Amino acid sequence: MHEAYVAEAISGAVGEREDGGMSEWGIALIAAGSAIAGSIVTGWYTRGAGIRQAAAARHAGDRQADALLASVRMTLRGEAAQRALALRRQVYAEFLGAAEARILAERTGRGQADDEVLLQRALGGVVLEGPAEVAAAAGRLVDCLRRHETPDDLHRAKLAFVEEAQRAANGATTAG
Repeated sequence: MHEAYVAEAISGAVGEREDGGMSEWGIALIAAGSAIAGSIVTGWYTRGAGIRQAAAARHAGDRQADALLASVRMTLRGEAAQRALALRRQVYAEFLGAAEARILAERTGRGQADDEVLLQRALGGVVLEGPAEVAAAAGRLVDCLRRHETPDDLHRAKLAFVEEAQRAANGATTAG
């Protein structure tokens, strides 16, 4: 019953004129309906495209953020490796300085009272920092000093330590 009323209202509005043509109201209603239908269809497709674009932009933003985080992590790892290498080099240099002081004392017979303590402390730092090859070379140098070996033996032991320390430092540089 309601449908019949709507149909009658539309046919009255769209009704024909006396000359057989369609009334102006009918043309206007058809044009308006077409415009509304076109807007709905266009809006639906535009909405879908907008949703896809937003998802793509969000995905691109996530990839960009992931790349930035990876870059920051790599930078931080690199900086940490450089700090560790600088500390290791400092420990090696302190040991070498303490060993040189003891070697000089062996040659001249003049040394400081705390030379042995400084050497032992520096050896502990090398053992902690490692690697094992450097710690072993440092231990051999300290043993040579304690046994009062010849200057040539002390020199060879010192060079062996320096070589191992350089190998460890250069290996850390090329690996990092």
